[in-house]
Amino acid sequence: MPNTPSAIKRLKQSTKRRLHNRITKKVIKTYTKRMLAAVSAKEFEKAESDFRLTAGKIDKAGSRRVLHPNTAARRKSRLAHDYTAALAKAKG
Repeated sequence: MPNTPSAIKRLKQSTKRRLHNRITKKVIKTYTKRMLAAVSAKEFEKAESDFRLTAGKIDKAGSRRVLHPNTAARRKSRLAHDYTAALAKAKG
């Protein structure tokens, strides 16, 4: 346990930030799964809106340093690749 007042404050801050970051990451994962499920269920309009929403959340997390910017770019790229591949498979 921290002893100094500044260490106590830093512990509170880091705990609060950690919780916020975990929630943000969980939301990104949830929307990614939702988008892929919508594509596999052939709900293309819902899948497109979920794709745009997920990409926006990834961008925001990268700009706010919840995710490293390169990690955010990589995840967004993979998301786009998975989306187009699933779309092509569902339509063709």
